[in-house]
Amino acid sequence: MSAKPPTFERIDKDNAMLLVVDHQIGLFSVVRDYQADQFKNNIFAHAALGKVFNLPTILTTSTEQGPNGPLPKEIIEMHPNAPFIKRQGEVNAWDNEDFRKAVKATGKKQVIMAGITTDVCTTFLALSLIQEGYTVFANAEASGAASQRIADDANDRMRQAGVHVLSMFAIACDLMRNWNNTPGAKEMFPFFDKYFSVYGMLARGHAAAVEDGVVLPGESQ
Repeated sequence: MSAKPPTFERIDKDNAMLLVVDHQIGLFSVVRDYQADQFKNNIFAHAALGKVFNLPTILTTSTEQGPNGPLPKEIIEMHPNAPFIKRQGEVNAWDNEDFRKAVKATGKKQVIMAGITTDVCTTFLALSLIQEGYTVFANAEASGAASQRIADDANDRMRQAGVHVLSMFAIACDLMRNWNNTPGAKEMFPFFDKYFSVYGMLARGHAAAVEDGVVLPGESQ
C-alpha cells in the first residue's frame, strides 16, 4: 500500500503563536550540540521572531529559583507584556494549567516553539500540542541537547509524530513569504544581519557593491 503523501502546511503569521520554553541560564550549560556563543544567538533570534512578526508570545520557565535559573533578561525585555508562566515543578509545560490557558487564549492553531533541551522541553511539549490538534513548528536551532545523538533521536521522534522541525531561517522566510511584504526586506535585512550573519554579510556585500563597487577585469566572465 502506498503511503499518504505529506502535505505542505505553510506558517501563517496571522494564525501563529511563539513559545519560548525554559531558555534558562542555569540549563544553558546542558547544551553541548552547539557552541555557547552560537546557541546564545539562536535563542535570542527565536525570541526576536515574535517581536518582528508581532506574534502572540508566551514565555515559560521551570523551577527557576533552583539551579535552572531565570530567563536571560534580554528575552524578558523583548516581551515585557507577554504572559510569563513560571512553573513550579511540571517538566512538560503542557501539564501546567496556567500555561495551557495562555496558549488557548491566543486563539491561534499554529505553534512555533523551541525549548532549552530538544529531548525534554521541546519534545514533550510538541507532542502534547500535536495531541491537542495544533500544528507545531519546532525551531531546531534554538533547542539543544547534551549530545548530537540525543538531538537527532529527539528530532526523529517529533517528525514521526507530525512535528515540523525547521531552521530559524526557514521559519523566518515562511513567516515573511515575500520580500515585498511587511515585515519584509526593510525589517528582515537588519534581523538577519543581527542573528544570521552569513546572510547579513551577503546583504552588506551587495550594498557595498551597489554604492561604491567596481567590476574588476575578469569578474563579468
